[in-house]
Amino acid sequence: MPLSAKALGQALHEDLTLHSTLCRREAGAFQKAIQSGDDVLVACTQEKRLFSELAEQTESAVSVIRFVNIRETGGWSRDAAKATPKIAALLAAARLSDPEPVPTVSFKSAGRVLIIGALDAAERAAALLSDALDITIFATGPGSAGGAQARQFPVLGGRITALNGWLGAFDLRWEANNPINLDLCTRCNACVAACPEDAIGLDYQIDLAACKSHRACAKACQVAGAIDFTRSPAQQSERFDLVLDLRAASATPTFNQHALPQGYFRWDGQDLHTVLKLRELVGEFEKPKFFVYKQKLCAHSRNEKTGCNACVDICSAEAISSEKSRQQIKVNPNLCVGCGACTTVCPTGALTYAYPRANEQGVRLKTLLSTYAAAGGKDAVILLHSQERGKALVEELGRAAQLKVAQGVPANVIPLSLWHTASLGLDVWLSAIAYGASQVVVLVTAEEAPQYLDGLQAQMDVAQAILHGLGYTGTHLQLLRAASPTDLDAGLQALATTMQKIATAPARFAVMADKRGTLDLALDHLIAQAPLAESARPQAIALPAPAAPFGSVTVDKDRCTLCLSCVSACPAGALQDNPQLPQLRFIERNCVQCGLCVVTCPEQALALQPRLLLSDERKAARVLNETQPYACVRCGKPFGTLLAIEAMLGKLAGHSMFQGAALERLKMCGDCRVIDIYSADNETRITDL
Repeated sequence: MPLSAKALGQALHEDLTLHSTLCRREAGAFQKAIQSGDDVLVACTQEKRLFSELAEQTESAVSVIRFVNIRETGGWSRDAAKATPKIAALLAAARLSDPEPVPTVSFKSAGRVLIIGALDAAERAAALLSDALDITIFATGPGSAGGAQARQFPVLGGRITALNGWLGAFDLRWEANNPINLDLCTRCNACVAACPEDAIGLDYQIDLAACKSHRACAKACQVAGAIDFTRSPAQQSERFDLVLDLRAASATPTFNQHALPQGYFRWDGQDLHTVLKLRELVGEFEKPKFFVYKQKLCAHSRNEKTGCNACVDICSAEAISSEKSRQQIKVNPNLCVGCGACTTVCPTGALTYAYPRANEQGVRLKTLLSTYAAAGGKDAVILLHSQERGKALVEELGRAAQLKVAQGVPANVIPLSLWHTASLGLDVWLSAIAYGASQVVVLVTAEEAPQYLDGLQAQMDVAQAILHGLGYTGTHLQLLRAASPTDLDAGLQALATTMQKIATAPARFAVMADKRGTLDLALDHLIAQAPLAESARPQAIALPAPAAPFGSVTVDKDRCTLCLSCVSACPAGALQDNPQLPQLRFIERNCVQCGLCVVTCPEQALALQPRLLLSDERKAARVLNETQPYACVRCGKPFGTLLAIEAMLGKLAGHSMFQGAALERLKMCGDCRVIDIYSADNETRITDL
């Protein structure tokens, strides 16, 4: 791996010393560095454990030791000779501070585990766990061998009706619907031997479909009294800390979501890693609370009408549910796995990713791209990948390149590890393009839920439509699907086949916590730097629905009565009234295309028009519909709109209760209507009866 200490030092504005055997003969240089009291960055992750042990053994004043991989990500590649700008960028980003701490979610497990499956397999699994965990088995059949003669663990049986929860709080509900009570059964096998239909297996439960009611088993069990055919099915429940499910996923009635709750494991009896992980889950645990929810920005519901449902639909952990009565969604932090897909598809920023925050990721991207450009790098590609399988693929590709069996990560491709690839979206992607990235590529593997891929692609289609509409040529955002280093290598090499037109001057704005604010800044910069001349641009860029977070609302003026119910339904303040005149006004910049106005409108007069308006009119209020005020026929005071009153008169004119004077009162203001009722001489009053 060719490294130039001088070139890297110039890019990072400091003097650097090149070490080639730092983890062995030159370990003293590392110890000297940590004794200096300054933060230390080690550009190698292979011997992270060794360096950590050396730091513990060395008396030092250093506050932080960070590690960054520049070998597989840049040095081991056919492009290694040109990788200095990328390596400088990776080093600069690695020096940034860690994310700010966030609130945590706590779990507490006493180690009580429920094992669900065939009795023979469940008892084998229990034997591997019983020295560390408290075992309870729920038998779903005898299996091939049945249960052991000696009962070592509590066994439940019947029909599972519900299983839900998370680490430390799994609630099992089942119906004990079998004549054999497993608590009383002694496994003497007398019933098995006595049954003429072989309806009793070695799980000591009766197959009621095969049973012919000879009751020979009940006679054989008189001493233990475990068999009672007159017993009514009983609903029972119990709580567990952990669940080990031996059933096939297709046969499991619960937890069919892609992201399983923490503390719930499926096991085929082969991979011992699952068993080892279970054994460790005793005690108290914490994880970051990955999201922040601001209800006032949420476009999910108004007046029990559903608008935006994007977060509920995309969540692979089923951690998000609708609360229409409270006009909001509810996120269960115990079920949330931190994928961030909900924040990516949220058009308003009501859900934001908290760890790390969007502004912290923005600083990282700006540092990477500015350092890369300052060191002479061209056509930067940001490769976003997960910190598990995605990171492993990148490192496997680097090793394959070092062995000359792959091309490796190109010199212009800068990997950035994320907790989850779905955690960054439109605002940060477009900011990266504004900062000077030629492309933003998201590496996805088999670990992502299918709906995540659909959601990411839909968001990328929106971003790409905006960029193409402004004249930026080529593909700037794409998903790179890879299951192996070979797939990744081919995908990365294909990126160089298309040249991308990028902004001539990198943006200087900072990514903010406010998603819409960041989008405005990114769009303003990209519009200002657009390759397409202003005179040649369209007035508006059509965007693909339903993922478009921008757009207009069209009004059928023949239907609209200006009742303004849409104004009260709009969560973003895009639709507004005019206190002085009967007008429906609209600020396109605020519209999130949630559709609440459309489903609320009683006349069905509204429709969404997903687009990005390029003129300054996008930020100003414009009138969508207006009419004359309707004046009271008695006092002349305006009290409604002409369209609304005429529509009401037309609908009620044929009703028996609104004939003659009653219909005329609909044309009066509230005060005059009361006066007219009490001054009329030809009407019967309740006081006259």
